[in-house]
Amino acid sequence: MTDIFDAIQKSAIRIKDAIDVKDIGYSQQENSSGETQLQLDIKCDMIIEEEFSSVASIHTIASEEKEKEMLMNKDGKYFIAYDPLDGSSLVDVNLSVGSIFGIYENAFGAKNMVASCYVVFGPRVEMVFAHNKAKLHLLQGENWEFTKEIRLNEKGKLNAPGGTQQNWEPYHKEMVDSFFAEGYRLRYSGGMVPDLHQILLKGGGLFSYPGTSDKPEGKLRKLFEVFPFAFIFKTAGGGAIDGQNDLMTIDYAHIHDTSPCFFGSKYEIARVKEVYASNK
Repeated sequence: MTDIFDAIQKSAIRIKDAIDVKDIGYSQQENSSGETQLQLDIKCDMIIEEEFSSVASIHTIASEEKEKEMLMNKDGKYFIAYDPLDGSSLVDVNLSVGSIFGIYENAFGAKNMVASCYVVFGPRVEMVFAHNKAKLHLLQGENWEFTKEIRLNEKGKLNAPGGTQQNWEPYHKEMVDSFFAEGYRLRYSGGMVPDLHQILLKGGGLFSYPGTSDKPEGKLRKLFEVFPFAFIFKTAGGGAIDGQNDLMTIDYAHIHDTSPCFFGSKYEIARVKEVYASNK
């Protein structure tokens, strides 16, 4: 897996350069969700595909920007699903964005996940890679340096509630408000990577993106976003559920399937389970 880790590191350096200089206007293309793609989305997708194309151990890749998966090496054993630049619409206002990678063995699916990784592009470029442990790395010039292992506290202080509030279920809004009443602080940028990164590095809290009246199956994609972060949060000593079920136990039917998702410390995840169990 070292070769995959190296390819992700190289692609992150190239993406950083692309963010710094690339035109971020809209293209004439749409992604799998029917959203008009930014030029930067397309560029970042190409960078990662190029870096992965030289890694013999990769069998198949799937990108959030492509409708179908792509065979790379028939003798490879790893399947990688990635979001090239999550939150790319935030680049024009200079907020942090990120890349997400889910690494699966022999086939896609949560039960086959063996590692995951994300890179956050902000004032500094940082990467979290989870295999047996969740480890933070910092980009220093052209080199990556290991910084520390990430471990969540039993209870956090941050609350990052996603989704349009007018489409929340009343019990979900009541739960979110109850965390604020306990003294939790709002941290929500609209970027999944920086918001979850902040919760991880600050010791804990809750990120929630529930099923809503307009998107009952949630908005975030299982293979590209939900499973990778579920793996990282569980490796770091936290939890990840869809409201009731451990996200690492749920299945998928299509590579662009979505799911409600909640990531956090054990205390917050237990509260979510309790609330959702009583409102089934």
